[in-house]
Amino acid sequence: MRLVNINYVKDGAVLARPVRNSNGQILLGAGIVLTKDYIEKLKTIGFDVLFVMDNRFEDVEINYAISDKTKEIAYSTVRGITHALEQDPNAEIDAGSVRYAVLNIVQDLLYSSDILSNLTDIIGYDEYTFHHSINTTVLALLLGIEKKYNQNQLIELGMGVLMHDIGKTKISREILNKKGKLLDEEFEQIKNHPLFGYDYIRNNHDFSLLSAHVAFQHHEQWAGGGYPRGLEETEIHEYARIASVADVYEALTSKRPYRDAMEPYLAYEYIIVKAGTQFDPDIVNLFSRAVAPYPTGIGVQLSNKMQGNVIRQNPELPSRPVVRIIADGDVSLDKPIDLDLSSPQNLSIMINKTLNW
Repeated sequence: MRLVNINYVKDGAVLARPVRNSNGQILLGAGIVLTKDYIEKLKTIGFDVLFVMDNRFEDVEINYAISDKTKEIAYSTVRGITHALEQDPNAEIDAGSVRYAVLNIVQDLLYSSDILSNLTDIIGYDEYTFHHSINTTVLALLLGIEKKYNQNQLIELGMGVLMHDIGKTKISREILNKKGKLLDEEFEQIKNHPLFGYDYIRNNHDFSLLSAHVAFQHHEQWAGGGYPRGLEETEIHEYARIASVADVYEALTSKRPYRDAMEPYLAYEYIIVKAGTQFDPDIVNLFSRAVAPYPTGIGVQLSNKMQGNVIRQNPELPSRPVVRIIADGDVSLDKPIDLDLSSPQNLSIMINKTLNW
């Protein structure tokens, strides 16, 4: 299978993986032949990428970060709590359901056999608000695992991250989904959501106070200048420093009402460049080891003009995966070639850009 931008999926392509809606229900099953009508409808809903069959990549397995069941549990939890607080700001967050959702995510990640390639499925969703919290939690927990946190620490971190934006229930949807630039007074309202979230969580004694600090501090910056308190360096709790990196990377790689999703490698580079200013350098170092800039399945062009798709990750060198070459410039190859960019003889070859084919 290959990962293809929906704008380049051809009429007659065959789905390699089911397409599910935000509730986890299957819209189109694996093996369905995609017509122009199907493709246009999926674009309208908000899907950015699809997994399609390609006999040149029939041996390539692209693993998901978490199972469909785990996603459904997490989605239902975040949606239910969000709706409850929107209807009654005094409603209590069900900490038990949050803990259960996070525990499922932790278990899925710990048992993953291919942790570098399992972020592919977080690219592009139609319901940003709920999925952002889930995807950010997956990323944060990957960093926590890389940090060698024990299970209790992972649960504390995950519960805080899953609820990190819950304070936005007190912000109007018009402001949250505004396509144009926010007015100063609108941005000031947005800047209140960490405090709102902190109050929600800390007043529930079934949450750790450290989980509450994730919501409170995830917009603080390593060199200062963040909000709501303008904290610096280790004044910011480590959980929140992890959440900050995960939050920004996920936001950049997701479609928003006012912009398209950024390519994963560009978002990856943004995080790396902001080490020491926006982000804790040690956390960025964890990020560079835990996240692949070129997800498995994505199309790439190399510096030698060869083109192909990433088929496997190299955990020791995440930026140098194995690429299956299917074209040399504009000329298709009769037989694909697998090129391991981590091999000494290939170290002069770089990935120039990603392809949407």
